[in-house]
Amino acid sequence: MSWDYRPLLSGQSRNPVSAVARGALWCASGFYNAAARHRRRQYDRGKQETFNAGVPVFSVGNLTTGGTGKTPVVADLCRRLRAMNFRVAIISRGYGARDGGMNDEAMELQERLPDVPHVQHPDRVEAARIAVEELAAEVLVMDDGFQHRRLQRDLDIVVVDATCPFGYGHVLPRGTLREPLDSITRADWILITRVDQVDPDDVLAIRSMIAQYAPDCPILETEHRPSTIQNSVGEWESIEVLNDQPVALVSAIGNPDAFEQTVRDCGAMVVDHLRLPDHDSYERATREKLRSWITKLKTKDPSPQRLLCTHKDAVKLATDSIAGVPLGYIPIELAYRTSDEPLQLRLELLMGGAVEDQSSREDSA
Repeated sequence: MSWDYRPLLSGQSRNPVSAVARGALWCASGFYNAAARHRRRQYDRGKQETFNAGVPVFSVGNLTTGGTGKTPVVADLCRRLRAMNFRVAIISRGYGARDGGMNDEAMELQERLPDVPHVQHPDRVEAARIAVEELAAEVLVMDDGFQHRRLQRDLDIVVVDATCPFGYGHVLPRGTLREPLDSITRADWILITRVDQVDPDDVLAIRSMIAQYAPDCPILETEHRPSTIQNSVGEWESIEVLNDQPVALVSAIGNPDAFEQTVRDCGAMVVDHLRLPDHDSYERATREKLRSWITKLKTKDPSPQRLLCTHKDAVKLATDSIAGVPLGYIPIELAYRTSDEPLQLRLELLMGGAVEDQSSREDSA
């Protein structure tokens, strides 16, 4: 299993070695912080060139590394735009993709949104060009785009995970913030995810912290709601079958604790959880370790009646059982705790303006 660094960064690990390690990481984070602020100033002052895609660009990003729940937000945004009859394309860097293929997030989004093309390219500007010129996209949704500022955007949506909102209060490598917290002032909209997994007072504290930097930024609260249990051959069951059922979990995601809590909230009894590095590709050695782990669990009491993973893991595992234990995944949909009407109206306003601009350009031509 991979090493879990979070007790070190959060301060839960209090032994002398951890204290020394945190001090060293804090020193290193000073250099990272300076570099991040310098880069931000370059863009804020117009010293770094930016590019216009020629169509509206909506960015979904975050401030921290690891899983904040962006994928359901991206899917929800694309569905809204498709319902407005616009040709949508997703663009992303494609972190973790191998041999010219798609990474796990793109494969998941392809299953969720079969009618929305996904262009992955290390250069977001080039990805936008391909989507617009070759795929005739009328609007782009940029996945994980908050820090990638070369491409101009019309709306910056920042996702904040309520279970670990601010990266333990430090930038990398002492914490998991990808840039200083005050960068949230660039956000046009903030979605707090997984609010159902924390206390209401914690949500209020998150809102208060955001208000210190972006007091006028609209905030929506959401939860990740499990819908069914599915497998690789398209079979599905009601989520209620998990009630009191012993299960084992395997995940290669940024926030495995949140996944495990979701399964527990469904009523399941988690007997063990194999946590792999984020974006693990499940190559042969990993699959052999997984089979050996399941085989050992089958000898215990209670033994797992099924193995569960996330959608992102399932697209890579591509099987309906491991070591004789059925494998399923839990699709997660975004559910709004607060009214999403203001966000919908903002999208309609932006897209309406884009249509008018396009009509004006065509008339003048």
